[in-house]
Amino acid sequence: MARVIAVANQKGGVAKTTTVHALGYALTELGRRVLVVDLDPQACLTFSVGIDPDSVDRSLHDVFVRKMKAADVRRRVPGAEGLDILPATIDLAGSEVHLLTRTGREHVLARALNPMYDDYDVMLIDCPPSLGVLTINGLTAAFEVLIPLQCEALSHRGVGQLLETIDDVRMFANGDLEVRGVIATMYDERTRHGRAVIDDVRQRYGLTVLDPPVRKSIRFAEAPQRGMCILQHAPASPGAEAYRALARLLDADVLPDG
Repeated sequence: MARVIAVANQKGGVAKTTTVHALGYALTELGRRVLVVDLDPQACLTFSVGIDPDSVDRSLHDVFVRKMKAADVRRRVPGAEGLDILPATIDLAGSEVHLLTRTGREHVLARALNPMYDDYDVMLIDCPPSLGVLTINGLTAAFEVLIPLQCEALSHRGVGQLLETIDDVRMFANGDLEVRGVIATMYDERTRHGRAVIDDVRQRYGLTVLDPPVRKSIRFAEAPQRGMCILQHAPASPGAEAYRALARLLDADVLPDG
């Protein structure tokens, strides 16, 4: 059965999409079968893996609105053996409105993913930068949450609100949901400020901060334009090595060998 991990933070620009793409690819390097789910109407993950959202004829929107099977919508990620994606398009914004009228709306993604649990070792959900019904669907479908956190001033102010939302999801929709930890992104080890942000998150919220932090690098901005993740674009870079180390850490939690 697949391990389902939501990557969430309602603040934009904290490297959620980068984290999903890089961890997904790194886990395939470890021999895992991985599905990444683009739950953001901006479709940044879909674009980042080398698929033009404007050319996608079937997307997660069709699963939500037209009740297509997710297995019929998924696509292979170009150049990444063992990595599939449930792509997004701008139509997903309309799905959000549609979901608000449905009974059991928070469970729609979970029900869609359920028939594919045996096809994958890991499913990674890229949640949108909001706490709306799409993110609630991602949290309800997941067993664990990873929170990417930008190591800059005020970046962690929304973490408390996200944790409140996670508590609500636990209470009403998914009692088994756990916070696996925080991934520190855009980290600059030359300054004390980044370390202070990490220490504050540990102390204020009692969250685990996973090691290593992901250093700030221009390589992260270059990779999506080439339809690649950092591990493909700059495989020997510190950023790529950080995500490989994080993938090994996650892989060691509960995943069986083989």
